[in-house]
Amino acid sequence: MSVDGQAPPEATVGPRSEGRHEAPVSTGGRTRSRLGFGLLALLLMAALGVGIATQVSSAGSGDHLDSARPADLLAVLGNLNQREAALRQEIADLEQTLSKLEAGGGSSSAALDEARAQLSALSIQVGTVAATGPGVMLTVQDPGKAVGSEVLLDVLQELRAAGAEAIEISGSGTDPIRIGVDSWVSGGGGNVTIDGRKVSAPFQVIAIGDPPTLAAALNIPGGAVDAVARTGGRLQIEQSMQVTIAALREIKPRKYAQPEN
Repeated sequence: MSVDGQAPPEATVGPRSEGRHEAPVSTGGRTRSRLGFGLLALLLMAALGVGIATQVSSAGSGDHLDSARPADLLAVLGNLNQREAALRQEIADLEQTLSKLEAGGGSSSAALDEARAQLSALSIQVGTVAATGPGVMLTVQDPGKAVGSEVLLDVLQELRAAGAEAIEISGSGTDPIRIGVDSWVSGGGGNVTIDGRKVSAPFQVIAIGDPPTLAAALNIPGGAVDAVARTGGRLQIEQSMQVTIAALREIKPRKYAQPEN
């Protein structure tokens, strides 16, 4: 079951990427600046395209994957790995472009600021840097040990659909786990595994985004709050103007997947 309808029964959470891109030309070193700005614009548009494609696909439901053939699930997993590889490659390319722009005396500060902002946004989406900002803190109580992966997936889906820019989840006695593009959730109530780590209730979730919007999304009729309640559990929501997500994701080397040009 996936957040974007493309991952195997384990949950995946895709990234979001928004922003504008512009490349003003400086008065000095016009040819070099134009070349650098053109490359930067292409990188920014490519990064934006990755975010939009994932955002659109996340509107679908992954419930049909429960009965999918293993071969189909493997194909879906391959697509997920390729999408993750593309996003990581965008970060590497943007870092290289930043170095070139900083080394060029004719490069404008506006282009550098734009590149730095885009790099920060992509790094937050991948989960390689900490993040802070307004958001919500959730507590999922599960006295009957009935809250399984499908319920936690509902919570993550609704947070992401409501605009959460970064999410981490933890359980009783476990360190927080940063939710990334290749995150997965499996197991029934009392036996939940997130990214290969066993997590026990009560579950704690922190999400960065607009607090009222995130809270409203979780409280819609038939939504995450109701899903938890149907299992005999309880989802508590606390809005805050300042939350911090410190958990980081490990950068895994690619074996097979390569980004599309």
